[in-house]
Amino acid sequence: MTKQLRFKSLTGSAAMALALAATGVQAESIRFWTIEEQPERLAKQQEMAAQFEEASGIEVEVIPVTESDQGTRATAAFAAGDLPDVIYHTLQYALPWAEAGILDTDAATDLVEELGAETFAPGALAMTATEDGYASVPVDGWTQMIVYRKDLFEDAGLEAPTSFANVRAALEKLHNPPEMYGFVAATKVDENFMSQVLEHVFLANGVSPVGPEGFQPLDEAATTEVLDFYKAIVEASPPGDLYWKQSRELYFAGQAAMIIWSPFILDELAGLRDSAPPTINDDPTSAELASLTGIVTNFSGPSNPDGAAWGDIRSFGVTSDANADAAEEFVKFSMSDGYTQTLSIAPEGKFPVRRGDLADPEKFAVEWASLPVGVDRKAPLADLYDKSMIDEIVGGLDVAQRWGVKDGQLALASKMINSQAINRLVREFIDGERDAAATIQMMNDELSAIE
Repeated sequence: MTKQLRFKSLTGSAAMALALAATGVQAESIRFWTIEEQPERLAKQQEMAAQFEEASGIEVEVIPVTESDQGTRATAAFAAGDLPDVIYHTLQYALPWAEAGILDTDAATDLVEELGAETFAPGALAMTATEDGYASVPVDGWTQMIVYRKDLFEDAGLEAPTSFANVRAALEKLHNPPEMYGFVAATKVDENFMSQVLEHVFLANGVSPVGPEGFQPLDEAATTEVLDFYKAIVEASPPGDLYWKQSRELYFAGQAAMIIWSPFILDELAGLRDSAPPTINDDPTSAELASLTGIVTNFSGPSNPDGAAWGDIRSFGVTSDANADAAEEFVKFSMSDGYTQTLSIAPEGKFPVRRGDLADPEKFAVEWASLPVGVDRKAPLADLYDKSMIDEIVGGLDVAQRWGVKDGQLALASKMINSQAINRLVREFIDGERDAAATIQMMNDELSAIE
């Protein structure tokens, strides 16, 4: 497909409009697919599109697409030659869509280079990297967190839970059931929450079931360390089949020293959501628990001292059917003048993958921290948490990882995770059905059969 001429030297919207008119390129309208289809979020995207139209003269039709339908709809639209110009998409599609020809990787690479690759979080950018550039442009993301009672850690003279060793040390001092559980670990096998937590713990110790050629046998020594660590945090948890619900409830009641959760807990911790109130005191709107809480995003095991953060990244993809000039201008606007508006859709779960621009390296991080979060009440994250915690939240994207991304095997890794074989076998190990060596062998046998 012949790509339209691009005008990289034109930075002003007026200059761009003149250039497009002079060459006869019709760029009055583009279509934008978004999976942020909730009414309030959709309204914010339509507002941003209106701001872009006012600045550029290019109309943007914002089209909501259900996330679970995004893959099939894109494939069908590609076959029909009817793709939208820009797609806001999940991580799982970046590389497969680039390989299939759905995404214009030249456009994405040009955009990253023009915005400044150095302004993006390295971990987020690596998740869309191809051999020659980028599949799409990272927009926002979030990292899973160890949420912990920093007041209890400080009182006990404990270091933050940034490693397996530090977590174990905290369990020794703080686990005192039923008044206080050292941890609330995920143990409900059929919950995706357990899959997500386990992947984080495996990544922390540098263990992955996939490599460049596909399945790779789990390293026995490093995986044994993972299994022993996970057993330790389960033994410091309440009995039963546990998932996100119990971990949040116990932490909110002041009965858990540590949990693993997504950043969507940040507004709830501060008493801003009536459906999930902190119960540590008699005031469900109190921000007391938020003030007592610390977070860790990058977490390490003994075989991987650098550690890792588990991250989820969303991106803007310019499609192969796009009016490339107009689509790129929209993405540039959304990642610069309109970036704070882009993040405001759900700030607690949309960390800025660009901390700032070339002129001000912290511009967007500062603006993001001032955005109000919450449901029933609103407050900026910067008013709820100190700057060091805000920096930790945003900094997790620098080292964010997922199984299979760097090896081009995300699709295979996703199938392995979705099989829940790892969940089941880890649970059986914890329950004493077999030792670590036998568990690892069974994992290798089952995971190697997945294609």
